[in-house]
Amino acid sequence: MPLYEVNEKLVLKEIKKLQPLNYNKFMWWRRYTSKTKPLHKSSDLLSKIQNGDYEFSQFYWQAKYTELEINEIYDECYPDFSKFNEKNAVNGARRKRLWDDFEKEEKGRLNQIIKDFYTHFKMEKIQVKEEMEEFGNSIEKFYIYCEKKFGKRNKPLSTRGRPKKIK
Repeated sequence: MPLYEVNEKLVLKEIKKLQPLNYNKFMWWRRYTSKTKPLHKSSDLLSKIQNGDYEFSQFYWQAKYTELEINEIYDECYPDFSKFNEKNAVNGARRKRLWDDFEKEEKGRLNQIIKDFYTHFKMEKIQVKEEMEEFGNSIEKFYIYCEKKFGKRNKPLSTRGRPKKIK
């Protein structure tokens, strides 16, 4: 009886899509990274969407992979729980940090999506949230939907900071 319910085939399929990382003593719990690098923040919204900058976080699959390893250690050490705790210490810490990274990244991506759609289209932030909740399809189709329904902003929103020089 495993500790965690994990679909092994799906997790291994998703892990193969990621690029292995070399060991890093500052980020030791991370073993993989996405093969595509995120575009610069000033890039076009549609380009970011097509690049996969707003896709599901890869930390989820790393955490699930770690849970697979914990299940294997559990099966190996079943009656002896002290042996299991010894062998599982690193994986337990890795799993916790990966779930923390996943939650942090997903929250950040959602906030960034809302901000980018707000600055790109003629909509309010509350409207973006409400439309996203009702839409229920891919983000690229949501972009097309917003383009038709709301239209793009003619002039970018004014930002804080130093004003441009007047010549």
